[in-house]
Amino acid sequence: MEGEIHNFIVVWAIVLTSLCYCHTIVKFFPNGKSRFVAIIPIVCLFFILPLYLTSINLGATTSFFIAWLANFKILLFAFGKGPLSSTPPLSLSTFIPLACLPIKFKTSSTNTTQKSKNSTLNLVTKIALLAILIRVYYNYKAHLHPNIVLFLYCFHIYFSLEIILTMVSTMIRVVSQVELAPPSDEPYKTSSLQDFWGKRWNLMVTNILHPTIYVPVRSMMADKISRKWAPLPAVLATFVVSGLMHELIFYNFGRLKPSGEVTCFFIIHGVALTVEIMTKKLLNGKVLVPKIISGPLTLGFIIFTSFWLFFPPFLRGKAEVKACTEFMAFLEFAKCGKLVSPTNVTCPLLLDYY
Repeated sequence: MEGEIHNFIVVWAIVLTSLCYCHTIVKFFPNGKSRFVAIIPIVCLFFILPLYLTSINLGATTSFFIAWLANFKILLFAFGKGPLSSTPPLSLSTFIPLACLPIKFKTSSTNTTQKSKNSTLNLVTKIALLAILIRVYYNYKAHLHPNIVLFLYCFHIYFSLEIILTMVSTMIRVVSQVELAPPSDEPYKTSSLQDFWGKRWNLMVTNILHPTIYVPVRSMMADKISRKWAPLPAVLATFVVSGLMHELIFYNFGRLKPSGEVTCFFIIHGVALTVEIMTKKLLNGKVLVPKIISGPLTLGFIIFTSFWLFFPPFLRGKAEVKACTEFMAFLEFAKCGKLVSPTNVTCPLLLDYY
């Protein structure tokens, strides 16, 4: 555990130094190829650095933050686009967190106090529910049907992602005194795949994939096919890239050879979303499916495909066991005030892992 924390500090020290470099080169390289060439070594470095971390909470999170979010943002920055590019240039204190953390500044901050209270209450509620969930399926897993366990993993991933992203946003908001956009928007209330992937689930990823993949592909295809249908291949390309990036993050869970299942999961959703968009365009709003029907169908499709393709590689890398041992080690640290090796904590699944 001590070695992992030491590596974590070293990795993030290198990340901060690299981002200082990226912030500085704007003075020497104009937008375009020269700045892109200057930034490429940092992009390669950000893909490599997470490999020095092995824990779920530190390694996989760092992979998401720098190999995906930071890399895509600085690639946009190389061409004078994206959240890191502005006139006048962003200050270093704004550039660094905006580059490597899943945050987005809001253009307005109405009802900030009330929203902050609601956000805090939601965070506390999700932490409590996650703790209950972990206790339930790690203490009673043997008595539960495998499909119920997989269903509980859906909530586990949702709560974990929400907690991490909300905590990061909250810390940045407290320090910078600015209002940040929420990481997601109640995905369980979705009405369609377009609504789920575009407006509700993991909006930080949506916000970075849109300018880096969707917009360039749509612009390129608009010269080859009708502008009406140009978004369709752009949607497919976006989901393919998302699948590949998820493969990278899943690799950091268990260091297992990528199986391609996660990429297939996102390709299937890309195809399904493309069909949905095409159908809406052809019908031109003449036929509307009630939300009370489309919502459960959408969630059912997401859960079914998750059971089929998303969770198997996640579980194959024993990510749930690692998460359990890290959670127990954290509880031991909170209880006795000292770091504990995961091999020295009691977890119902440790016999399967060590």
